[in-house]
Amino acid sequence: MTIITFFACLAAFVAGFIDSIVGGGGLVQAPALFILFPHYSVPQIIGTNRFASFMGTAVAGYQYSKKVKIPLKTVLFAGVGAGVMSYSGALISSHMSEKILKPTILILMTLIAIYTYRKKDLGQHDRHKFELSKIPIYGLLIGMTTGFYNGFVGPGTGSLLVFGFVSIVGYNFLTASAISKVVNVVADICSLIFFVAKGYVVFGVALPMMVCNMAGSFVGSRMALLRGNGFIRVLFLVVVFGLILRFGYDILKMYGFYQ
Repeated sequence: MTIITFFACLAAFVAGFIDSIVGGGGLVQAPALFILFPHYSVPQIIGTNRFASFMGTAVAGYQYSKKVKIPLKTVLFAGVGAGVMSYSGALISSHMSEKILKPTILILMTLIAIYTYRKKDLGQHDRHKFELSKIPIYGLLIGMTTGFYNGFVGPGTGSLLVFGFVSIVGYNFLTASAISKVVNVVADICSLIFFVAKGYVVFGVALPMMVCNMAGSFVGSRMALLRGNGFIRVLFLVVVFGLILRFGYDILKMYGFYQ
């Protein structure tokens, strides 16, 4: 293993740890790939990143399923919605200026951070806002919205899934995290079919990263189950703040403040 691959695997472990709890692992893993492998094309980075992370997400989902009752019908509806709309998001994003897109996302993330911080009891207990029979429909809408965002922008999709199921449906953070992992796996597998078929996955890098991402996901999901909703809420705020910094930096760079 080369030193570059070692650092890629280290980033994959950290990404798996964060992603297994609140999503947002792409904030660590994708930038690491861009830095460590500047000669890779963007599709290679995206394909390798997705292949390296999807099994880690599956590990986290399995860990949650042993301790948390996952509403399978809601997951199915949300997964289908996310898978379909992610393609639409990618298609539309190719025709929209980032000067409109990134400031919009920055505002959205800032509002989510303020809302979560001010509502101290948000996601601490299940407080379903709808009849149980209607929750899958709202799951479909959340899946479609976050799937569209995933294709449109990408980073923080898991965090938005968690926020959607907590704030809109009324699940606690632990259950919302469990649902988001399964939905993410469904969406990732759908997109991976394309990346693998087109030869965009660099398996020599993706396979060792996948093992480390799985290890990070195992540790992270176990810690989430042990520490509970309060711990997840704090880490969620940290990840959303990281997204705010990321998009803030991108906007400043876009307007020439950084070269």
